[in-house]
Formats: sequence, structure tokens, C-alpha cells
Amino acid sequence: MVGRQQQTQQVNELMNSPKSEFIGVLGRRRVGKTYLIDSVLGEYFCFQMTGIQDQSTAEQLENFNRKLFLYSKAAYQSTAPKNWGEAFFQLRMYLDTLPKKKKQVIFLDELPWISTSNSGFLQQLAHLWNDYLSKHQHFILIVCGSASSWIKKHITNDKGGLHNRLTATIHLEPFTLAETKEFLFAKNIKLTHQEIAKIYMAMGGIPYYLDDIKRGETATKAIERMCFEENGRLSNEYNNLYKALFYNATHHELIVSALAGSQKGMLRIEILAKTKIQDGGPFTRAMIDLLDCGFVGTLSQFGQKKREEVYRLRDEYTAFYHRFIKPQKRYESGTWALQASSQNYKIWLGYAFELLVHRHIDKVRSKLGISGIYSEIATLYQNETLPMQIDLLINRKDNAVNFCEIKHYESGFVFDKKKHKEITQKLQLFKQILGKRKQVFYTFISNQEAVQNEYSLELIDNMVLLDDLF
Repeated sequence: MVGRQQQTQQVNELMNSPKSEFIGVLGRRRVGKTYLIDSVLGEYFCFQMTGIQDQSTAEQLENFNRKLFLYSKAAYQSTAPKNWGEAFFQLRMYLDTLPKKKKQVIFLDELPWISTSNSGFLQQLAHLWNDYLSKHQHFILIVCGSASSWIKKHITNDKGGLHNRLTATIHLEPFTLAETKEFLFAKNIKLTHQEIAKIYMAMGGIPYYLDDIKRGETATKAIERMCFEENGRLSNEYNNLYKALFYNATHHELIVSALAGSQKGMLRIEILAKTKIQDGGPFTRAMIDLLDCGFVGTLSQFGQKKREEVYRLRDEYTAFYHRFIKPQKRYESGTWALQASSQNYKIWLGYAFELLVHRHIDKVRSKLGISGIYSEIATLYQNETLPMQIDLLINRKDNAVNFCEIKHYESGFVFDKKKHKEITQKLQLFKQILGKRKQVFYTFISNQEAVQNEYSLELIDNMVLLDDLF
């Protein structure tokens, strides 16, 4: 088990609880939610069921019927339960036969697929918990679904019988760079930090994706095989990614497509103009889904109110797909190797590296020695009245601001006279906006160390490198 120590500890603590527990497991599709529960609690399952995508209530009930037969070893019922009230009554009768001196785990996976429209599933699940499971001490009920927004809306924030019933929530994020390195090392794949970063910038820290990387492959070869070959694991992943999570995913895909084309992020009004989605409910619902599932994130505008947040795409694979996979009409051997050496890819790496830095912002804080100081992450968004864009601002409570520039280069970046003048002007303008309230530190973040010369020595207060993000 790589990178899930905290979640594993949390699960083990809940297993030792003196009461029954109702656990919600959240996380992006393919992030390893089911694998975690199966690995840690599989031996304790007394009942486990996975929803079937795009199937009717009758099909879900038949699936339940088969699973109950396999676990209970009772005579097979050729006729499935007529409804979820009957189904959960049968489950309750079976649970009554189990030993009460050890925890019994009930795992309902892909819950949004089980809970079909007007099926009454959620109401009966609430009744099962409130009227039976919670009144005992030996049950663990786990619900899971890749659409985190669905779980939050229908379970966490339910206004009916499930309101405030979850006793614990386990959230799985994609692997960090360090966890990705550990995962690959466990497969006896030993790559440099630069190579791992290139893989990460194309597909993120998603275990299901990373598991397909083979020993002896460079980042370029792995990306070509997985993303551009006809049967590659990620060549058609996008076509199912959003549709499997969201009912009518058209708006979700329009939003991420718009954000994929913007390096600096977009304001709400800009996304609306680009996508032509109706303002109000349709847009808000889709955006909440994307935020809850981690595909999109927000950055505050420095000195501005929360309502003017900047939306940015957070999903590495989605960004890579729109830039390189989607435009590819057909596969020809070696195509990606050519693209990977192109100026277009080098420019894109700057955007992807910026996303990488934002995802590992805690490592940046640690390198700067400010982990213990409260700070807010923001951007200075270029508009009609502001002639510059600042990649990253770390606004600290110790009366300081880190003015961060993020650069990705094949070799060390060289600060020359022209660049020195450009940065100096930016810093002066920012200090005018800021006033005399805070100290400003110019912080250079890059995959390679800057070449040391008179200009870099004068400008750079702090340097954060790719190795620090590991």
C-alpha cells in the first residue's frame, strides 16, 4: 500500500470503535477508493455490492439478490426483491445471523449507479442505518462513489433521513510526486525526477494510470504507448471519464475544455462567454460537481473578494488530452516522440509545471520555511486595468508576500539584462499595488536551478526546485 497510510490508520481506528460506523469514501475516478477498502477491510466483508452503470432499478435489485446469495449461502431466490425496502429487510435477516463479537463490514460501491431515479434506495438505506445498523455496535457501513459531489449532496448534505449520519469521511487525493516515485519504485521502475514529472504532468498521480507504466520505458515512450496507441489505456479514457461520473456531462465537458485552453485560468463570466452555458443553475451545478470531484480548483485574486475567484483546471490528464490527444487524428509510430521535442510541447510544459507546483504547494511552503505560518494562495489576474499576470502569490501573516515566478526549462534558466529589467518593473508595480504594508520576496520556482550570475544573485530571494517538490 503506497501513499495511503493516513487513510489506512483512519480505517483501522474505526474498526476498533465501540459503536457502529457509517463511512463515506470520496475521491476522483480511478484514484483507488475501492482498492483501499478491499485491501484493508476485504477479509471483514459480510456483504459487498457494486452498482452497475446505466442499469435499471430492476437490474440493480437482481445484482443485490445474487450478491446476497453468495454471502449468505442461503437458498437462491430466483425472484429478486421487488423494491429496496424488501431487499434491505432480507439483508437485515441475514445480518442477524452473524457473530456480534467482531466488526461486520457492509460495502456499497458506486452508490450513484445503485440509486436510480425514483427507486427509493436512499430512503431505505437511511431506514436501514437509523432503525437497525446504528443500534448495534458491530457494523461498519461503507458507501463509495467516484462522483464526490453526488455523495456530498445525497448523503452528507441530505435533508432527510441521511442528514448528518456519516460518522466519518475518507477522502483520497491523487498521489503526490513523492508517492508516485514510491509507487513506481515498488514496481522496480527507477526514473529520474525530471522523467517522473513529465509523466505526472501528462496523467497526474492516478494509480490506475501509473500502474500501466512499464520498466525500461522513458516518459516519452510511456506516454506514447498509453495515450496515442489505438488500445492505449488513456487513448479513449476521456470519452468515459466525465460521462461515467455525471448525468448529462455536456456542461462539465464544455467547462473543462474552456479551462484547458487558458493558462492563467478564467473568471466565471469568461467561462460563461466561452461555453455559452446558461448562467445560474445549469452552470452552478456543473461547476460544483467539478470542484467537488477535484477536476477544477479556484484561486483568489490578490486583494479581491471571493466572488471574483479564478477557476483553473486541476486535472493533469484532462489538460494533456485537450492539448495533444484530442487533436491527434490517427496514430503513427513515433508521432509523440516528434511532438515531445517540439516548441509547442515545451511551451505547454510551462503551463503543466505551474499546475504541478500548485498541487504541491505544501512542499513549496516547506522549502520556504513557512509551513508554520498561516498563508493564503492567490494570483494577480491580468485585466484591462492591471497590465501583468503573477503566477503565484503567497500572502503570509508574518507581514510578507512571496512573489513567485514559475518556469520550466530543459536547462538552467539564465537571467539576463532584459529579464532583470522586466522582473524589476513587475516588482515595483506590485509594490505600488501592495503599498508599504508588507515585505516582498522574489521567489523563483523551476525544474532546474537558475544559472548563477549578477542578475540572478540580485533578484532571487528564494529558489524552489523540482527536487523540493518530491
